[in-house]
Amino acid sequence: MAREVDKPDAEWRRKLSDLQYRVTREKGTERAFTGEYWDVWDKGAYNCVCCGAPLFRSEHKFDAGCGWPSFWTAAEPDNVESAVDRSHFMVRTEVLCHQCGAHLGHVFEDGPQPTGLRYCINSASIKLEKNEG
Repeated sequence: MAREVDKPDAEWRRKLSDLQYRVTREKGTERAFTGEYWDVWDKGAYNCVCCGAPLFRSEHKFDAGCGWPSFWTAAEPDNVESAVDRSHFMVRTEVLCHQCGAHLGHVFEDGPQPTGLRYCINSASIKLEKNEG
């Protein structure tokens, strides 16, 4: 699939930390309760660490108890896409940045209302842009 933001692998490696690269470009994950944002409640926007696309907002974040930042909706639904993930002997719904194809995490149907969704997102795939003031 052609992406709006498409860079050679070497450029992604230069731009991202080792963990960010492993998570976003190689579909890795960070260990539960270790990511930068799993227990952060500052107000602001969570953007793609690779391309800066707006993905999630702090007002949609909730404590799912799973050890990863969790959101009940995407801030910009057109910037988030999903794909079937059959890795690790499971079938899950992978969440990707529509702009650059970065692996963000997975979405599950055990979240709060009004959506019933839990976007379980790796801290390494997002960057919090805090609200001023």
